[in-house]
Amino acid sequence: MSLTELLPITDLNDCCAPITREPMKADGAEKLARSLKALADPARLRLLSIVASHEDAEACVCDLTEPLGLSQPTVSHHLKVLVSAGYLNREKRGTWAYYSLAPHALETVSGLLGDL
Repeated sequence: MSLTELLPITDLNDCCAPITREPMKADGAEKLARSLKALADPARLRLLSIVASHEDAEACVCDLTEPLGLSQPTVSHHLKVLVSAGYLNREKRGTWAYYSLAPHALETVSGLLGDL
């Protein structure tokens, strides 16, 4: 099952209970680990932050390269990972791609972690 089929999860019970409520099943732990792996990179966390804080909570790829100080292909790779994991949406407009936060994606991950 791909991450795009798992996130955003609107009902936590569809996947698994928060890890503080009951022991995780192996498949639930695997799904959560794949989702968290997409976030486990400083550049990807910064990209999410930049997109979320940008005007209208969306940003053109042309606005994302310079703040990170990374090459365009590297930024594009990180964006692709975040889109595949379900954290960002991508919309092509002319020659540029625009990225926005996927609804509820971050809330879902924080809900799965529970109150630690």
